[in-house]
Amino acid sequence: MTKKRNHTIKAGVIVFAIAMLLLTFSSFTVAASKKPIVFGDNSWDSVQVHNRIAGFIVKHGYGCPVDYIAVNTAPLMLGLSKGEIDVYMESWTQNMQEIYDKMINDGTMLDLGPNFPDSWQGWLVPTYMIKGDPARGIKATTPDLKSVFDLPKYWKIFKDPEVPNKGRFYNSITGWQCTKHNSMKLKAYGLDKYFTDFMPGSDPALAGSIAAAYKKGQAWVGYYWSPTWVLGLYDMTPLEEPAHDPKVWETTKGCEYGRFDVNILVNSGLQKKAPGVFEFLKRYETTCAQNNKFLAYMRESKGSTQDTAIWFLKKYECTWTKWVSPDMAKKVKAALP
Repeated sequence: MTKKRNHTIKAGVIVFAIAMLLLTFSSFTVAASKKPIVFGDNSWDSVQVHNRIAGFIVKHGYGCPVDYIAVNTAPLMLGLSKGEIDVYMESWTQNMQEIYDKMINDGTMLDLGPNFPDSWQGWLVPTYMIKGDPARGIKATTPDLKSVFDLPKYWKIFKDPEVPNKGRFYNSITGWQCTKHNSMKLKAYGLDKYFTDFMPGSDPALAGSIAAAYKKGQAWVGYYWSPTWVLGLYDMTPLEEPAHDPKVWETTKGCEYGRFDVNILVNSGLQKKAPGVFEFLKRYETTCAQNNKFLAYMRESKGSTQDTAIWFLKKYECTWTKWVSPDMAKKVKAALP
């Protein structure tokens, strides 16, 4: 009787073990059968952070494996058309308008709308120059400065140490298209009579000039853009310009920069490959201010893009939980470190 019972127990253990192996194998097979959602990693920080925000949600909320491929814009778009890349989280569409139009028209790519609809570039000054900063003992030096056309009466405040009879305007970097545009704007606004067209040697040098002026509470006027860590760390005020006019832009550049579409693009096959992920990405949207903040956090903390994505998911829970169902949100929150 005892032997029979032992045999029965052993048989039961074996059956249980086999069942567990089959279940494990089955789970592995299901997981392995899911092809990863592939994100195209461009060279700048914000798109890489967006990839990892979306990737974390896709992995932990939707249970899909993810992958990131480092690639420049042209090959990224080619990979997107062929289905080798599924998602491009931050397209600056006007920079690649021709290939964008072709891929939309031939149906290989879908545009899911803006990642952030309020990207910006233009001229600006530290806000303390206009409003002062009592906490730092800084008085307003240009209290009536609102427009680019107010700059001539304040040129001495921005005096160029190398050309003391003019103010210094900080342009962007030699070779950039926007640098030529800013030089034309100076002439169109009649400011070349009052300001030198100063071009720093690099992006870090331009950012550093803002940081140095801000730290000392000094005057600064020039060009910058958003989203960037610079505008996440420093309170700057844009100067008003005439509204963007395509005809004026094509001739003198004497108006605001045009708006860029910074949209989420996907391979058209994603809708069938991962319909839940497709719908999630349609709802994904941030603001330029949020981008500035996470870039500033990344700069200050010296964190990775993954660290910054986690920071975003914790800080902006009320934003990203609108992109997913409550059940998905619970899974994502449970996976956060």
